[in-house]
Amino acid sequence: MNNQQGDIDSFLCKLQQQVLLPMRVDRDGAVTSVVVKNLFIYLYPPYTSRKENVASLQTIHIDLDQILSSPQKIINRLKGMLGLGTKIYARNTVVARIDKKVAMDFQEEHHLQVALPGKYRYGLYYKGELVSMAVFSGGRRMKGESDDYRSFELLRFCHKGPYMVVGGISKLIHQFVADFKPSDIMTYADMDWCQQSSLEHIGFHAIETKSPQTFYVEDQQRHYEDKRDGKGYTVQNSGSLKLKLIL
Repeated sequence: MNNQQGDIDSFLCKLQQQVLLPMRVDRDGAVTSVVVKNLFIYLYPPYTSRKENVASLQTIHIDLDQILSSPQKIINRLKGMLGLGTKIYARNTVVARIDKKVAMDFQEEHHLQVALPGKYRYGLYYKGELVSMAVFSGGRRMKGESDDYRSFELLRFCHKGPYMVVGGISKLIHQFVADFKPSDIMTYADMDWCQQSSLEHIGFHAIETKSPQTFYVEDQQRHYEDKRDGKGYTVQNSGSLKLKLIL
C-alpha cells in the first residue's frame, strides 16, 4: 500500500509542476481526492471502489494502473480540461484522410484507451503537423429503418498533447459527413471522465447510460475480464454514455 501511495504522490507532484494551479489534496481511506479549479479528481489504488460524483464539480475517476501506464497522457488531458493547453483554432487547420499506421501511432501516443484502426480516419494538420484525429467505423443498416439508412460510429477522437484544437471535432465530423452522407453517427463517452459529454454542444444527444465495465489488470495493462489468469486484479469503471447525432 505504501508503494501505491508513493506512486500516487509522485503523480500528484508531476501534475502540480505542470498545471501550476492551487490543488487541495485529501484522503478518504486508501482513495486520494484532488480539487483543482472546476475539477474533482479521485485517484484509486487497487481493490477500492468508485466514489460518488461531486454534484458541483466535474468529477474524474482515475485508477492506479492508468497513472502508472500513461501519466503524461492523463496530465495532458487534465491540462486541456483546465484550459491550459496550447489553443489552435480548427479554421487554421487542414483536414485530410490519414492511413491506418498514422492513426494507430497517433492514438498510441495520445489516447488513453486502446488504439483502434476503424475504417475511415481523418486528421487535422496545423502547419504540416498532425494535431487532432478521429476514427470512424463502417456504416451499418439499422433494424426498422429504410434500406438506405446507414449508422456509423465515432470510435476514437483525440488531440496531440498539449494542444487543444478548438472546433476540431466539428470540422472532422463535417468532412466525414460530406464524404459519406451518414444517417446518424453514434459514439460513447467515458463516464470516468465526464458526466455530460461536450459532444452535446455540437448536436449529439445522450440516448443511453451503459453499465460499468470490469477490466482485468496485469502488469499495468488492461484486459477484458475473461482474460484473467489469477495474477492480477480487477477494476470497474463508471460506465459510459451512449450518444447519437441524427443527420
